[in-house]
Amino acid sequence: MSNTTAPRSRTRGRVDVREWAGGIRFSAFTGIMLGLVVLAVFVLVPTVGTYLSQRQEIAALTASVQLTADEVADLQLQKDRWSDPAYVTSQARARLYYVRPGEVVYLVDDDLPPASIPLDQQPVSDEVEQTRSDWMAQLVRSVAAAGLAETATGPTDATDPATPTP
Repeated sequence: MSNTTAPRSRTRGRVDVREWAGGIRFSAFTGIMLGLVVLAVFVLVPTVGTYLSQRQEIAALTASVQLTADEVADLQLQKDRWSDPAYVTSQARARLYYVRPGEVVYLVDDDLPPASIPLDQQPVSDEVEQTRSDWMAQLVRSVAAAGLAETATGPTDATDPATPTP
């Protein structure tokens, strides 16, 4: 059997950082290249962020322009429609109830579609209840009692306001 042993760092499952870092050798060229990479990251990150935000803004403005162009097209169609005398006449008759001489207009108040009219009226409740008292008789008694009530009178003797009159 050979008498070779594994390094101590591998037997314990840990890596000795000092040993690992001691194996790295930095040259001046490596330091300069590392500095240039860090400098490039600091220079390019804000530029890329600005580029992405501008692209988002351009996309939003393009969508806004498309929406506005659609609205302009709709308004142009409405303008063309309103330049037609037949359309103006039909709108005046429908909206303002204008009629031609000699015509009779009938306005229908209840022009609901047949589907929206209920076929049978549903009962309000299943049980009919009767009140125990007649509210009309109570109202008449209350009004009569208020009208026949005696009003409070002040003392007749002006010298002593605290003495009531018999």
